[in-house]
Amino acid sequence: MDNPRYEAGLRKLDEIDGEAGHRVIASLADIAPDLGRYIIEFGFGDIYRRPGLDLQSRELATVAALTALGHCQPQLRVHLNGALNVGCAPQAIVEVILQMSLYAGFPAALNGMFLAREVFAERGVSVT
Repeated sequence: MDNPRYEAGLRKLDEIDGEAGHRVIASLADIAPDLGRYIIEFGFGDIYRRPGLDLQSRELATVAALTALGHCQPQLRVHLNGALNVGCAPQAIVEVILQMSLYAGFPAALNGMFLAREVFAERGVSVT
């Protein structure tokens, strides 16, 4: 594809989510390939590449938002891995999810925390 915005977004997707991000995009190919393109161009090409926040801050904000929504476990899993991929400390991820108990409620925070525990275990990451 000869689209600089798409190419830049794809590089950012690789940096953050790696293979997991590509699986999400590929899963849309047979039903909504344009949605995959929008995610790459807008989400990763435009938003994630903005200079105002570093990738760690962006991923922590994303983890917070997905936790607060409370019904986005597949996307939260991808971004928990993304947060670790860009160097977020596991303890910082736990604190962000804990903070969501105040604003999104305990059920959302519990769901996020249980998923974080799974992701950490899969990656052999310790919180302490």
